[in-house]
Amino acid sequence: MPVHYRKLPMFIATLVTNPETGNLEPATAEALRGAWGGGALKWLAPGIAAEFALPSRPGNLWAVWDDLQKLGVDLVVQPAQGRRKAMLIADMDSTMIRQECIDELAAVAGIGPRVAEITARAMNGELDFEGALKERVGLLQGLDAGVIDTVLNTRITYTPGGAELVATMKANGGYAVLVSGGFTAFAARVAKTLGFDENRANTLLIEDGKLTGRVAEPILGRDAKVAALREISARIGITAADVMAVGDGANDLGMLGLAGVGVALHAKPSVAAQCDVRINFGDLTALLYVQGYSRDAFVAP
Repeated sequence: MPVHYRKLPMFIATLVTNPETGNLEPATAEALRGAWGGGALKWLAPGIAAEFALPSRPGNLWAVWDDLQKLGVDLVVQPAQGRRKAMLIADMDSTMIRQECIDELAAVAGIGPRVAEITARAMNGELDFEGALKERVGLLQGLDAGVIDTVLNTRITYTPGGAELVATMKANGGYAVLVSGGFTAFAARVAKTLGFDENRANTLLIEDGKLTGRVAEPILGRDAKVAALREISARIGITAADVMAVGDGANDLGMLGLAGVGVALHAKPSVAAQCDVRINFGDLTALLYVQGYSRDAFVAP
C-alpha cells in the first residue's frame, strides 16, 4: 500500500488586534480562512489573535490587509518554517517605549516643538539621521544633566507587552538586544527594566554637570544597527534568519530588512511600506503571536 505523507503548511496567516479592544471577530477570521482555503483556525488568544495554515502566499494579500486595517486588525502572512526566532533586536524610542527621549529632553528645555519637528522628519527618512541627531543635540547645549533622570522618572512610559515579549523569548532560549539611536542613559535603564541581555546607544557628552551639545563618535545609526545584528547573531551562533527585529523609523530599515522577520511597529508610513510585517494596532505581544505563541504560553516578567 502507498504511504501518504501529511503535507506541511508552507505559510501561516496570523490575525491580531489591540488586546485592549479585543475586536477580532470569529466571523472575520473564519471568513478569511475560508476565502483563502486555509487550514483549521487556531485561536492564540480569544478576540485578540488567531492563525491558520496556507499552502501558498495569497495573491490578494495586500488588498485583504488593507480591508482588515479598516476593522482595526493586523494581518501577517509568513513562511511557516522557522518563524519562532532565537534573537530579538529592538529599537527603543517609539518602539519599546512610547516616547522619543530627545524630544522629552527638549520639552523640558523649552524647545520641544523645534526638536520634535526635526525628529519626525529624520524618522520618516527625510533627513540624514546623523546630521539630524547632531543638530538636535546641539540645541540642548547647557542643559543641566540632571534633567536626564527627571525625564526618565517622569516622562518615559513603556509600550504594552514589551516585558512579556522579552521574558517569553528568553524563557524559550532567545537572546534580547536593545539598539537605539537615542542615548545610553536611557537605553541602560530601559534595557534593565525590560530584561534585555545587552544594549547599545549613543552617549551624550557632559561637562561640569551640563550637556555639551555634542554626542560621542561614532554615532550609532542605521549602519550600526545592522552591524549589531550581524555581530551579535554570529557571536551567539545563529544567522540573521533566526532574528526578529522591530522598529519604527527610517534608521531601523537596515536591520528590519536583514532580519528573518522585520516588524514595523506603529511605524512611519514610509517605513511600513518597505516591510512585509506591519503591526499598526497590536502591542508588542503581537510579535509573540506572529511567532506562534499562544497567550497562555506568555511568560510574566
